[in-house]
Amino acid sequence: MIRAFDNFSLPLLRWFDPEDAHRMAMQGLRLLPPIRQRADDPKLAVRAFGLNFPNPIGMAAGFDKSAEVPDALLKLGFGFVEVGSVTPRPQPGNPRPRVFRLERDEGVINRMGFNNDGAHVVLRRLAARAHSGGIIGVNIGANKDSANRVADYVRLIEIFAPVASYFTVNVSSPNTPGLRNLQQADALGDLLARAIEARDRVQQSAGPTPLLLKIAPDLTLSELDDVVHVARARGVDGMIVSNTTLSRPASLRDKTTAQEQGGLSGRPLLRLSTRMLAETYVRAEGAFPLIGVGGVDSGGAALMKIRAGASLVQLYSALIYRGIGLVESIKADLLSTLRRTGRDSLSEIVGADAAMITAEDWPD
Repeated sequence: MIRAFDNFSLPLLRWFDPEDAHRMAMQGLRLLPPIRQRADDPKLAVRAFGLNFPNPIGMAAGFDKSAEVPDALLKLGFGFVEVGSVTPRPQPGNPRPRVFRLERDEGVINRMGFNNDGAHVVLRRLAARAHSGGIIGVNIGANKDSANRVADYVRLIEIFAPVASYFTVNVSSPNTPGLRNLQQADALGDLLARAIEARDRVQQSAGPTPLLLKIAPDLTLSELDDVVHVARARGVDGMIVSNTTLSRPASLRDKTTAQEQGGLSGRPLLRLSTRMLAETYVRAEGAFPLIGVGGVDSGGAALMKIRAGASLVQLYSALIYRGIGLVESIKADLLSTLRRTGRDSLSEIVGADAAMITAEDWPD
């Protein structure tokens, strides 16, 4: 049924503006008939951040910004779903058009700007499905016009602690002016200290909630040194590598669209984000698990992320070009790899290629 849905929907949606197509896809997920979810093979199970993931493939933040369809996504085979980014107050984001397909490159440029329905609407939706199970992370960000962005993150942790499986502190979106400045060592140290203090305070009533940090792929290695040092010193539970990039690889073929402002995702981000993932892995030295994001569009790409240091992977942009059947396809490829190599768990190969990747020439 999923293959039939993809065969019908993918050509149709490409005729529409990307943001309109996304809204139609969301509506389609609401209308999907009940799906009997097949249990994942135990070989695909991952334990990370104190949570038990049935498989390592997650929906990245940005698709379901306001927690409208997390359960539909879980039923399609994702091992976890990250909603958001959510801000304390609702905000419309940047003016349209703000999403652009790079068809020949299988990439996307967006400058959405944290458009979402606001914390209280999202909280109501997550609370209504709280007994449904599944791992639902909440990606949190600051309002564009906030007078105190650190206070925004603290408030969001307080609001979502009862319903979030984990938090992602997003300081790496390129589409909120000045947000990436929070990746600088002093600012990041203060933010993480206050975020973790808030998490620890509310966990007395809500229970423990892992806190992850999502970073940009555009950091210099010196900046990455500082970020990982601060993350380890403050005791974060993990990192997500990476967000979209402001860079434009010379290999891009859609030259005109590539000039649009915003963050680039999809296949053109694979090499850069994977290099930053490996660089983060060697610096973390096993202090916490990593989630690899950026350009995951096949089982091979997911395996590349895992061998670069990711315990889990996330995807989003590839669904535009490959459809929702991609999730089961990736899981089948990973399982085939485990069986062919006689391994019992993906954890056996996490980071296996990290040292090699960090010794290669920097991606163009």
